[in-house]
Amino acid sequence: MTAPLPAIFLMGPTASGKTGLALELARRYDMEIVSVDSALVYRDMDIGTAKPSADELAQVPHHLIDIIAPTESYSAAEFHADALRLIADIHARGKIAMLAGGTMLYYKALEEGLSDLPQADPATRAALDTEAAEQGWPALHAQLAAVDPTTAARLAPNDSQRIQRALEIYRLTGEPMSALLAREHDSKPALNLLKLALLPDDRAWLHERIALRFKLMLEAGFVDEVRTLRAKYPTLSLELPSMRCVGYRQAWQYLDGELTETEFFEKGVVATRQLAKRQHTWMRSMADLTVINCQQADLVTPACRAIDAWQH
Repeated sequence: MTAPLPAIFLMGPTASGKTGLALELARRYDMEIVSVDSALVYRDMDIGTAKPSADELAQVPHHLIDIIAPTESYSAAEFHADALRLIADIHARGKIAMLAGGTMLYYKALEEGLSDLPQADPATRAALDTEAAEQGWPALHAQLAAVDPTTAARLAPNDSQRIQRALEIYRLTGEPMSALLAREHDSKPALNLLKLALLPDDRAWLHERIALRFKLMLEAGFVDEVRTLRAKYPTLSLELPSMRCVGYRQAWQYLDGELTETEFFEKGVVATRQLAKRQHTWMRSMADLTVINCQQADLVTPACRAIDAWQH
């Protein structure tokens, strides 16, 4: 059995100071940074994603940034495969991979492994939609309870999206979704992890940072960035994952005249706060976290202390 590969998770809500701390730690410990951010994968989306600058990217090796066009998609499964390969490659170079970012689903996939769930099947979904139209979703929930009582027990009778997915999986595989999900832990990657979490003591402090950062993004030309994206990629639309990134939908609506400048700013800030809240909730549910109060001026010292203890 191979020894677990060392890796550091540097997590935190948006605007908590991850980028600056990641750069400083990577320089001190000769690490390489693997981005754990579903927005930074997109080329030409720089301002609204708070992408590290060209100078910052040049200071230490970075990975999984600018790898696809905004018209393409990138899944947690693709991240899982790419990150494990990169961790091994970086280890082979005698360095440690530091995985920095705020896409908590990616961290979960990497730490716990991925279940082998089938892709969505349009024909099966259409058949389920037809049945639901005729019988109602509670009837399909009862169907689900008969074949997968574990999943049905945690779903409301009218939770159409999740009931459909669970029944789709059963019809495609002949196995309940709960059984397939239970297997994901069997494929758990062999990693020796240090999990650092930047979290504020006072949520209001983070809210102020978020508002300021969004203001600075606007001053840096965020609206022009989205205008350029729409011109460069004619097939770009609000339905694509890239335009579901925080701020981009609101900028799109502003350009279409659906929002005033004030509404755009307010909705962008609120959406970013909601993202930070979701990130905070994810982290609080994770085990073995080393929490660093991101409100303090010195983030480097406690992070170094944790890394040194972990390495020894």
